[in-house]
Parts: sequence; C-alpha cells; structure tokens
Amino acid sequence: MIDLLREIGQTLRNNRLRTTLTGVAVAWGIFMLIVLLGAARGVVNSFNDSMNETSTNTIVFWGGYTSQPYRGYKEGRQITLKGGDADALMRRNHDVSKVAAFASVDTAKIASERGVVSGGFQAVFEDAVREDHLEMLAGRFINGRDIAEGRRVLVLSDRDASQLFADAGSAVGKTVRCMGLAWTVAGVFTHPWRTQSYAPYTTYKAVTGNNDNAYQLTVTVENLRTEEDGEAAESALRATLGTEHGFAAEDNSAVWTWNRFISYLSNMQAMTYLNLAVWVIGIFTLLSGIVGVSNIMFVSVRERTHEIGIRRAIGAKPRSILVQILAESVAITAIFGYIGVFLGMVVLQVLSMFLGDSNGFKNPTVDISIALQVTVALIVAGALAGLFPALKAIKVKPVEALRDE
Repeated sequence: MIDLLREIGQTLRNNRLRTTLTGVAVAWGIFMLIVLLGAARGVVNSFNDSMNETSTNTIVFWGGYTSQPYRGYKEGRQITLKGGDADALMRRNHDVSKVAAFASVDTAKIASERGVVSGGFQAVFEDAVREDHLEMLAGRFINGRDIAEGRRVLVLSDRDASQLFADAGSAVGKTVRCMGLAWTVAGVFTHPWRTQSYAPYTTYKAVTGNNDNAYQLTVTVENLRTEEDGEAAESALRATLGTEHGFAAEDNSAVWTWNRFISYLSNMQAMTYLNLAVWVIGIFTLLSGIVGVSNIMFVSVRERTHEIGIRRAIGAKPRSILVQILAESVAITAIFGYIGVFLGMVVLQVLSMFLGDSNGFKNPTVDISIALQVTVALIVAGALAGLFPALKAIKVKPVEALRDE
C-alpha cells in the first residue's frame, strides 16, 4: 500500500500542470453540484417551514355565486357561508375533526383614550394564529376559553397598538372601546402586512345580533393519504354545503375552494423533481471533469507503456497494474473533488449569511448525508474515469511494451 501511494504521488508530481488543469475541471463540477444541492435544500427547507406553519390536511371554502339553476333557484345566486355549517360538515363527514369559521367587521372602530383606529376586526377561532402566520409580541392570542365563554377580548396588531397606546407592549390587559362596548386587549401581534385586529368568533355573533355569516370555513380532515383521498373529501364537503345552501354539488363556482392537502402533495412532488434536476445537472457538470481525468489516464498509460512492459516482464500481475491505474484516477478525482466540496460549502455559508431566511431561501447548506452521497459519487466517478485506461494497460503484451519507444 505504501509503495502504491508513493507511485501515485510520483506520477502526480511528474505531471503537475496536466494534473492540475484536469483537477480544476473536477473541482468545478463538484463545486457546482454542492452549490446546486445546497440551493435546492434552501428552497425545500423554506417550503417545509411554510407547510409546518399551516395545516396541510385542511380544505378552505369561500362563498361564491351559482353558475347553474338548482331546484327552482336561478343561476347567479350568491352563496353566503354560515358558522353553523360547521355542525353539518362534522355530522355528515366522519373524517372531519375540526371546522373553523372566519368573519369580519370591517366598519368597526377601536378607540382608546389616546387615539382611534379603523379597519374593524376579524372573528376567528384559536387556530388563526397559525393559519395567518402571526408572531405574538406580547400577551396571547385568542384561546379556547375565549371562544367558549364569548369573552370580549381583542388581539391588536403592533401598528394599531402603537397608535392606541404609548407603547405597544403596554397594551396587554388594557381596555378599548369597539362597537359601543368595552374590550380587553389580550395580546399584540406582528405580521408583514396583516393589521386587522382579531376577536373570538362567538363574541362576534353575540355583539352582531347572532349574525352567523362567515366569509371563510377551514375544514380539517383526517386520514388523507393520496390525492384521490383529498379529491373525495373535497367532493363530500362540497355536497354537504350544497345540501345546506341549495346548490348543485358539481357547481364549482357556488363555493370556491383551496384544497391544501392536494397543493401539499403537488408541492412535494415539485420538490422531488427539483432535487432530481439538481442531481442530473450536477452529475453532467461533473462528467465534463471526469472525461478530462479519463483522457489524462489514457495519456499516462501511453507514456508509461515501456514501464508497464518491464513490470509485466518481471512478474507483475495484471491486477496490480489495474489497481495502480484505478488508484491514480480515484486520487486525482478525490483530491480536487474535495477542494470543490470545500469551496462549495464556503459559498453556501456566505449565501446563508447574507440571504438569511428571506425570499423562500432558508439554511442553504448540505448535511452529512449529502456529503456521503458526494463521496460515493467521487469514488465511482474516479473509478470509471480510470477503468478504460486501466483495461488498456493490462492488455499490453510485455514483449511489445519493451520494444515501444
């Protein structure tokens, strides 16, 4: 083994320029593969985080307009969803575990001794903090007891809290006026663009004269595994709403839907294709360097024909010649390949430092599993690059090799 390593080192030192130029091509291929894999991982991480923040087994419904007559009703009729639809959806669909209604009072004003803000509030259930990606700065969001007891509590945006109170953080626990009633501020949230306040849905019904109109229903469905399951669940829920509101189940414009489960499956498939495309592009880029290594090994075999002949003449077995050529090829590929890996990791760390978690790009780094995969790719690529030159070397006849000049 030591003799083999010495021979490999001697060969590389004797052909420094040629080896370096060939190795640069290998390093570039590996560098591009690592950067592409890291970038793809950043996109996948961002996608997974966004999926974790929302429930993927939910189907969202909004009221629409009928597009066809149904049981004496004309087309063009507006369908307004009700919070009470939740009972029918859960009663007639056994896999439904939860239904959340969303309503809005846009004209209400919220006032304190310091100021007044307009925009009203949204009436929601406790899951809205996750569904709307809200970050709580102070206090808490609406909870189950608020819903059960119909408490008059509000969760303000940081912008509104700053206008109503001297300090947004000090708003929690204080009282504001809305719709002629006193409300307690339960918490303060921040969001890039959401500024409307939140109130319990049951409280909304109480203060609006038992108004049960809802602009959105979010239905959580269990036991969804395939796209067919998602489509079947959506059809069953649409049929239930059709029975409640008098429209045909196949009338797609009567209620508008967003099947998050099917969207999740589609996005997961897209992420799989993205990873596959990155590997294909990276491997083809790497192949350009591998071809260079193979050509170098062919030239090396041609230049060492006389040496190979002498070794064969004094009893060297073809296997030892084969191992030496393959080892030299793997050495060139591995040395420069790991240079490419190192540079690629450095670039990914710089990208992560400057881009952070913004623009759908989170933690664009490669983990140990990717490093192991690249290591295997390097070994296989190096072996393939040296295979054909090695096979040519062992076919050299000792007598012909000794005569070769």
